[in-house]
Amino acid sequence: MPHFGFHRDEFLHLVLADHLDWGYKEVPPLIALLAKISSTIFGDSVFAARIFPTICSGLIIWFTGLITVELGGKKFAIALACLALIFSPAFAASGYLFQPVVFDQLWWVMAVWLLTKYCNTSSVKYLYWLGLVVGLGMLTKYSMSFFAFSLIFGIAISKQRKMLLNRHIIGAAIIAFIIFLPNLVWQINHHLPVITHMRNLRKYQLDYIKPSDFIKQELMVNGLALLVWLTGFIFLLFSTRLHKFQFIAIAFVLIFTFLLVMNGKSYYLFGAYPMLFAAGGFGFERWLKGSTNALRAVVITIFILPNLLLFPMVLPVLPLTQTVAFFRFVHQNLSFLQFFVTWEDHRVHPLTQDYADMLGWDEMTAKVANAYQSLTPEQQKHTQIFADNYGEAGAIHLLGKQYHLPEVISLNSSFTLWAPDNLNGQYIIYVDDQGGGNIDTFKSCMESYRKVGEVENPLAREKGTAVFILVHPGPALNARYRKELAVKRLE
Repeated sequence: MPHFGFHRDEFLHLVLADHLDWGYKEVPPLIALLAKISSTIFGDSVFAARIFPTICSGLIIWFTGLITVELGGKKFAIALACLALIFSPAFAASGYLFQPVVFDQLWWVMAVWLLTKYCNTSSVKYLYWLGLVVGLGMLTKYSMSFFAFSLIFGIAISKQRKMLLNRHIIGAAIIAFIIFLPNLVWQINHHLPVITHMRNLRKYQLDYIKPSDFIKQELMVNGLALLVWLTGFIFLLFSTRLHKFQFIAIAFVLIFTFLLVMNGKSYYLFGAYPMLFAAGGFGFERWLKGSTNALRAVVITIFILPNLLLFPMVLPVLPLTQTVAFFRFVHQNLSFLQFFVTWEDHRVHPLTQDYADMLGWDEMTAKVANAYQSLTPEQQKHTQIFADNYGEAGAIHLLGKQYHLPEVISLNSSFTLWAPDNLNGQYIIYVDDQGGGNIDTFKSCMESYRKVGEVENPLAREKGTAVFILVHPGPALNARYRKELAVKRLE
C-alpha cells in the first residue's frame, strides 16, 4: 500500500522495540517484543511491520474454524463462519496494523477455543493452556482481564458452573498471574501509569461516545455478517444442542454491557465476535440441513459479497485519490455510514481518522531533516529535536534514520520514560503540533526562532504541524522542561 504510510500508533509501538521493558505508559510489554523481533527479521518498512498482524489475522480465522468444529459444525458451518469473519469490515479494519488490537483478538479467540475443548473433553491440559493464553493476553492488552472475568461470570451463571469447582482452574489462574506479574510490578514501581492513561482516555475520548452510537456501530461494523453473529448469539442462548456453551453468549452480554456503560470504543468488542460467527455458522448449517449446495453458496455470497463494497472504507486497497472520491460518494449518498469518517473531534472529514493518521509523516520528517541540515556541522553537535506528540516523535525516530538525525525527545506518552533529564541544546528543532500556537507560550525563553516549514498535506491529521529552529534557548526553557518531565514521570 505505497499510497499510505505507517499509522500514528504503529510508530509508537515500533519505537518501543528500542526501549524494551516490562511495561509502558499505554500498553503492556508484549507489543514491544514483537516489534523487536519483527524489525530484526523483516526490517523497518510498512510491509515488514504488518507481517505479524497479517499472520495473526490468519490464526484468528483458523481458531474460529476450530471453535465451529467444537460446537458441532461441519464444512458449511466452518466455511460460513470463517468467510463471514474474513469479509467483515470490522476485522479488515483492525487486522493489518501493527497494534496490540489484533494480537488481543487472537488471545480472546484462543481462550474461547480452549474452553470449548475443555467442555468437550474434560482434559485439564486445556485449562492450563488457558492460563497461559490469559497471561499472555494480559501482557498484550489489559482488556483481556475484562473478557476473562466475563467468561468466568458467564460460566458461573450458566449450567456449566461446576467447571469453576475444578481445582485446576486455580492452577490456570496462578499461571496467568505469574506471567502477568512482571508487568504488575512495573506498574506499581512506575506509579500505575495505566490509571492515568485510562483517565486521560476517558476525559478526551470515551466521555464523548454516546451509548446509542456504540450500539449503532456494533450493529454495523460487521456489515451483513451481522445476521451471522446474531444467529450464533441466539443459538448459544436457546439451542439445546449448544446448551453447554451457553456461557459464551452470557459472556458476550456481560462484556457488551460493560463497554456500553464505560463508553468503550466499538473496536474493543471485536475480539468477541469470532465465537459468535462460529455459532452462527452452526446455526445456519442446522437451518439449511438437506438443502442443495447451490443454495448454501447463495447464502454465503449474500453475507460476504456486499461487504466488499465497504472495504475501501476500512482497508486502504485503493489509490488515495480514488479513496477520497469513494468517501465523497458515501457522504453524498450513504449518510448512514458517516460514522466511519467522524473523528474524535466529532466532525465529519474527507477520510477516516485512521487513514488521515497514515499521511504526512514523510513530509514532516523531511522538513525536520532539512532544518537539521541547514545547521553547520558544529551547530549540529549541539542540537536536539523535540516533538509535541508521540506520532511526530515516532515518525522522526523511525523515518529519521535515513537522515541520520539525533534522537528525538518528547514528553508525550511513553517517550517520557526515556526522555533526557535536560533540554539543554544550543539549537532545538521543535515540532509544534499547534502550528506555532505552543511556541507562543515560551518564545521569550530563547534568543530567537524561525519557522522552516509545516505539513501541507490537506488530508493528513497532522496538517499544519510546524517545524521551528530555536536558537540559544535559555535556562528558563530547561526549567520548564524539567518541571513538566517530573510531573509526567509520576503519572
